[in-house]
Amino acid sequence: MRIVDYIIVGQGLAGSAVAIQLLTRGKKIVVIDESENNSSSRVAAGLFNPVTGKKMVKTWMADTVFPYLHNFYTNAEKITGEKFFFPMPLYRPFVSVEEQNEWMGRSADPLFAPYIEKIFSSPAFAQVKDSFGGLLLRQCGYLNTTRYVDAVRQWILKEATLLTEPLRDEELIVKDDRVIYRDIEASKIIFCNGTRINAWFNWLPIRPLKGETILVRTAFEENIIVNRGVYIVPGLQRGEWRIGATYNFQDKAPGITPEARTELEEKLNELMNIQYQCISQEWGFRPTTPDRRPLLGSHPEHPAVIIFNGFGTKGVSLTPYFSDVLIRWMENDTPLNKLVDIERYKSVYWTSPK
Repeated sequence: MRIVDYIIVGQGLAGSAVAIQLLTRGKKIVVIDESENNSSSRVAAGLFNPVTGKKMVKTWMADTVFPYLHNFYTNAEKITGEKFFFPMPLYRPFVSVEEQNEWMGRSADPLFAPYIEKIFSSPAFAQVKDSFGGLLLRQCGYLNTTRYVDAVRQWILKEATLLTEPLRDEELIVKDDRVIYRDIEASKIIFCNGTRINAWFNWLPIRPLKGETILVRTAFEENIIVNRGVYIVPGLQRGEWRIGATYNFQDKAPGITPEARTELEEKLNELMNIQYQCISQEWGFRPTTPDRRPLLGSHPEHPAVIIFNGFGTKGVSLTPYFSDVLIRWMENDTPLNKLVDIERYKSVYWTSPK
């Protein structure tokens, strides 16, 4: 029997963050992951932005989460020897004089000042439709999610054990203080497998949210991310930009759709004055929750079975900080934030098997 500290199931954004936290703490881990080309982690543009939404408010816990993620991904690059983290200003064009004036006022607000790089009252970028100017935000950027997940995967192969296959539920034995999987014994098993929910946590309200993106080739070369209606984020190659993303709870079918491409191209044309060629389209399902908060905690009857999931569209920004929260809870009994603890759903959704 091989003894390790933790088994991690899934190696997308969530599982990669947990693996980094545990390995840097000197823990022995086994990661079980059947890599999917269309996982949400691999098709995401990796955008992170502290001021979001139609009303442009600070994202939840921004003052804590964003300084943490910058340190986390910078250190992850040093550990893996790969480049995948790209801090970059984000530009949001104004659509009216009223919006311009509102942000002129907000610029003096200490709650927003750390995130405002500059406010433009007239057009700032020739290829952006910004006749009223716009807002340039700092502490933004993008994570090349494919390169990040692959780099962490190679590090796991070097420092731990990776099983590139699905977890076989029938081979998992769960006891009060440990789990056994084949010839591996661990103190806990952590499920980080997104929308591929298993029997242990199928009672939690994880809702798949389909998202599609397109990759275009264009001559646009500004060193910014543009975001209004859709985002335009640099791709892997020079001259390539990823445009996204759609949000569709109704579409449960795998695969790309012409409707999503039309929607993205229409919004891109509203945002930018550029000539472009669409060269590919991708899709994935994000694991979302009704209250838009992550899911952390242990199974109601099996304390050795843990979940780390439900990050929705904010996986890039939230998984670094909350993976640290998870480890401190498991290792040091540091209480979980009630807003992310799965206890909040237990009374509504959990029914103990008879």
